[in-house]
Amino acid sequence: MLMSLYRLLRGPSVPDRILGLDTLYVNTIAALMLFGMQQRTAIYFEAALVIAMLGFVSTVVLSKYVLRRDIME
Repeated sequence: MLMSLYRLLRGPSVPDRILGLDTLYVNTIAALMLFGMQQRTAIYFEAALVIAMLGFVSTVVLSKYVLRRDIME
């Protein structure tokens, strides 16, 4: 997660930063899932689902912005 954060903050280009963000939220989801299995509670699975949805939407929006320099059509 620290290497993903480094790539997000110091990436030499915008696509590198987007990739760092994707990797960071995937690692966060994995950590939440493992912690939820350890604690035997479902709240961490719900939090992981919310992070997955927000991460997907943010990736699509940022990629669209990089390609077109416009978010809304």
